[in-house]
Amino acid sequence: MGVKAKERMGDNTIDDTASSRKQETLRKKYMRKSLIIFAFPVLLWVTPAAGDPYLLSVKTDEGPVIDGNGNDRVWEQANPVTTRDRIANIDITLRSVYTDDEVFILVEFPDETENRAHKTLVWDEAAERYRGGPQREDTFVFKWSMEPYPVDLSVSANKPYRADIWYWKAHRTDPSGYADDKTQIYGVTELKHATRVISKSGRRFYLYRSGDAGAAAYQPVIADDYTGPRVSKFNSQEPSGSRADVRAKGVWRNGVWTIEFRRKLRTGHDDDVQFEISKDYRFGVSRYEIAGRKSNPRAEQPNHGAGEIGEHLTLGFR
Repeated sequence: MGVKAKERMGDNTIDDTASSRKQETLRKKYMRKSLIIFAFPVLLWVTPAAGDPYLLSVKTDEGPVIDGNGNDRVWEQANPVTTRDRIANIDITLRSVYTDDEVFILVEFPDETENRAHKTLVWDEAAERYRGGPQREDTFVFKWSMEPYPVDLSVSANKPYRADIWYWKAHRTDPSGYADDKTQIYGVTELKHATRVISKSGRRFYLYRSGDAGAAAYQPVIADDYTGPRVSKFNSQEPSGSRADVRAKGVWRNGVWTIEFRRKLRTGHDDDVQFEISKDYRFGVSRYEIAGRKSNPRAEQPNHGAGEIGEHLTLGFR
């Protein structure tokens, strides 16, 4: 057709390499300004708050295969814990085992449909360019406290915190066999790209989200020329660095997602929570991305980006 059709986010043409460099610069700048900075990899633990569901990770000689089937017999050793996702209005079941150097978590939750497409590019004949479609992939999020004391991990908390994020995405990360390893900083400092939120007490806070150091498991597509009415917006790739710390694989079957996660107990990276088996660790989970956004009725999954932890949980080791 000879027409250049750059996909745009607002008015900005996607340039992933420049965007990644800018994002990393912002992440470092924010962390320098934040009062909740960790200069070295540290071991964090908390005393479980009364009433927190307790996920007990059981020691095993060999971990399960991370294939999303959840049928390894090793999972039978772990007692299930159920938590409620109030945004998705579903129950989520968790199990955990660990070896000498890795922790594994099995996640199961109901979902009537399997969504593995995300913002598919659709050709706009009038504008002669591609536009992002309404599709939103299925997702699952672990949100780990990186504070050495009990903290509210919600996006309406009254106090600042830093959190380690394991973000599984059915379209963008699952094909490579990973979850996106990211960081959230919730505080009073405003920086570009941080989302403004309001705390339970009515105070203004900002939620800053950043990928950990390294390359992601996907690359945005720049659609220069017309190649068809619909084009995938992302291509899979092998992640690297700290962003490649979390292996994950999901399978949807008969209305249920089964997702298996695996990570080293201690990664040595300062943007990760480091697990010590004698300690307990506070976390939350969400069926949808936790981004501090409101529901979008025009999206295929309106609550994508409007997720929130349903309740606080505690991980411990036996």
